[in-house]
Amino acid sequence: MLLAPLAYLALWPVPVAPVAWHAAADRGYSGQHAANQRLAGLRRIGLGQDTGPEHVAFGPDGRLYAAVASGNVLRMAADGSGREVFANSGGRVLGFDFDASGNLIAADAIRGLLSISPAGNVTVLADAFEGEPIRFADAVVVADDGRIFFSDASTRFAPAAWGGTFEASVLDIMEQSASGRVLEYDPARASLRVVALGISFANGLALSRDGRRLLVVETGRYRVWSIDTAAQSLDVREPSAQASVLLDNLPGYPDNLMPGLDGRIWLGFTKPRSASVDAMAPYPFLRKLTLRLPRALWPVPPAYGHVMAFTEDGRVVADLQDPAGGYAGTTAVTETRDRLYIQSLQADTLGWLPNR
Repeated sequence: MLLAPLAYLALWPVPVAPVAWHAAADRGYSGQHAANQRLAGLRRIGLGQDTGPEHVAFGPDGRLYAAVASGNVLRMAADGSGREVFANSGGRVLGFDFDASGNLIAADAIRGLLSISPAGNVTVLADAFEGEPIRFADAVVVADDGRIFFSDASTRFAPAAWGGTFEASVLDIMEQSASGRVLEYDPARASLRVVALGISFANGLALSRDGRRLLVVETGRYRVWSIDTAAQSLDVREPSAQASVLLDNLPGYPDNLMPGLDGRIWLGFTKPRSASVDAMAPYPFLRKLTLRLPRALWPVPPAYGHVMAFTEDGRVVADLQDPAGGYAGTTAVTETRDRLYIQSLQADTLGWLPNR
């Protein structure tokens, strides 16, 4: 009777081919990330029936836009009044930016790179590269010259094929094959190229103020890269003067990047690190075994609210936390002179704090 479950745990096929890696010792919530309550007690803006304001930003019209789990992109006043559905992408927008013509340029995890006109009309800019689909478009930033940089978080696991963005991200991070990449779309030529690859779940993006460096979140290995925007198919796993680690050994899973005021760049953490996941890093077999367990037994860290701000040289200048996880899945912050709007993967409201 015991042989069957043992055989299942040892031999049942799983979709990942885990790669051994080394996770640096977790320093936890200490030093510049010392535990605090600065994110507790958020004020809330209702989203109606929608959830998961993964990314929010102000548009050229001065209104606040929010990408939510239903595929809707909501639009509202700064205080949340006058909320309406601006567009539905037909997928799941994870990140967006605006181009010089006022089009909302969206990274859609299901459909690829999209352009949504001011009238709400959706156009696919790119959903494949060199004959292969763009499986997990995640974050996007538009440069001053119109070029569009976006992350393809995983070229292995598409949310459309694996039950959603969370499920696909877990598979990619458990595998650690570092299949994520950053691409550039040139709207003048309607062409694509790979800027950088070899990234373990390529996530949030931001441009340096001079436009020469691209900050790239590597969620699976708890760090943020600084990469030359002129790089061509640069494999960050190989030493290069065109790429350097700006922030390393972070205390949680970093997600989105948003430029703030006075040179700040905001970063959110969807969850704290897991000691179990880090301990399994050198042991591919243990990660295979874990994925054979019921999902309730997966080592998913607890809810914990956490956002931080840093400068382009990697200096941490703000750190806000809610250890109770009252507003969990925090992905980043949209900053104005009056407010800090807190983004979330799973909340049914949009949180905010006065910007003091």
